[in-house]
Amino acid sequence: MNTSCGRNTSAAPTLDSNLHSLSRQLIELRIEHADLDATIDRLAEASPQDELLLRRLKKRRLALRDQIARLENVLDPKEPA
Repeated sequence: MNTSCGRNTSAAPTLDSNLHSLSRQLIELRIEHADLDATIDRLAEASPQDELLLRRLKKRRLALRDQIARLENVLDPKEPA
């Protein structure tokens, strides 16, 4: 009996740890997105602007925003499954 209880209790933390890791990943993506926002703002104010760098950073920021939206949808779906 202890072995079956051990299996059941080990399955629950795995599910919790997966959700926790997704939540953690979401937080990390949001931090990276905010950092990119600040970097883009600083570069946009600089005198000779590096347009290519700005475009690359904005593209990366948009990709992060898409990843964030997907993770938010996984963690809190708006439509019933």
